Amino acid sequence: MVSTKTEIAGFEFDNCLMNAAGVACMTIEELEEVKQSSAGTFVTKTATLEARQGNPEPRYHDVPLGSINSMGLPNHGLDYYLNYLLELQDKEPDRTFFLSLVGMSPEETHTILKKVQESDFRGLTELNLSCPNVPGKPQIAYDFETTDKILSEVFAYFTKPLGIKLPPYFDIVHFDQAAAIFNQYPLKFVNCVNSVGNGLYIEDESVVIRPKNGFGGIGGEYIKPTALANVHAFYQRLKPEIQIIGTGGVLTGRDAFEHILCGASMVEIGTTLHKEGVAAFERITNELKEIMAEKGYESLEDFRGKLKYID
Repeated sequence: MVSTKTEIAGFEFDNCLMNAAGVACMTIEELEEVKQSSAGTFVTKTATLEARQGNPEPRYHDVPLGSINSMGLPNHGLDYYLNYLLELQDKEPDRTFFLSLVGMSPEETHTILKKVQESDFRGLTELNLSCPNVPGKPQIAYDFETTDKILSEVFAYFTKPLGIKLPPYFDIVHFDQAAAIFNQYPLKFVNCVNSVGNGLYIEDESVVIRPKNGFGGIGGEYIKPTALANVHAFYQRLKPEIQIIGTGGVLTGRDAFEHILCGASMVEIGTTLHKEGVAAFERITNELKEIMAEKGYESLEDFRGKLKYID
C-alpha cells in the first residue's frame, strides 16, 4: 500500500501536496476548493496587517516554461484569513492548515505575529521573508543580519509552530551562512523556494507585465533545478527538527518525487495549479504513487533525502 502521508512539526497530513502561497488562496472560496481537493492541506495568501490591492494589472503572465509575476502582495488582510482559520479549526479539528503572513516593516511583522500568538490559532504559521515583487522593499532573507535580528525578536515572544519562506540562494557560502542562523532558532520548517526574483520575459518587443517595467518573479519549470538545490542544501545543513517544504517547478509526480528525494517533507504547487486548477493535485499524487510503487517505496520516508551522488 503506497502512501503519500507526511508530517510537519508533529502535525499529520494525508497527502504531501499543497498549494503555494499566492495561488488559489486569495479568497475563502478558493481556499475551500483546495481544502476539498486531493491536497493534504492549504496555505493562505500571504497576509499583511491591512488589506492590499497589490501592483497594477497585468501583473501575472503564463509563459511556455512557467510564469512571471509581480503581484505586490494583494490580500484581504490578516483578520480575513485568521478569522476563517479560527472557524475552520473548530469545524475540522482533525485537520491542520498554514497561515502565511508578512509585515511591510519589522514593526508590522511583530504586530501581526503578536496578534497570531494571542489568538486561538492552532495551525502552522509561515513568515514570508522572500517577496521579490514589492517596489522599494528588499527580500529580507538576503540580508542575513536583518534576518537574524527579526528571528531573535520574534522568538522572544512567539511560541506557536513557525516556519519561514525563503528566496532562492545561489552560492554555497550563502547556504552555510543562512543555515547557521536558522539553526539557532526553534523553527519548525523552511520553505524553499519563492520565485526567482526580477526576471524579464518579452513577447515581440514588449514586456508582458506592467509593474516594475516588466520585472517579475519567475516560477515553473525554469526554477526546478534551483528549487531542488535549495531543498537539498538546507536538508544537508539544517538540524533535523527543522523540516523542509519544497516549492518550485512541480508539474508532474516525478517533480514532486525529486523534491522529496532532495529532502522535502511537503511539496507545494504554484504555477501548475494556476494553469490547471485543483485537479492537478489528484493527477500529481497519482503519478507520484505510481513512481513509488515501481520503485518499491511504501512511504515518503523510504526515500526522503536519499539522493544518490556519483563517487
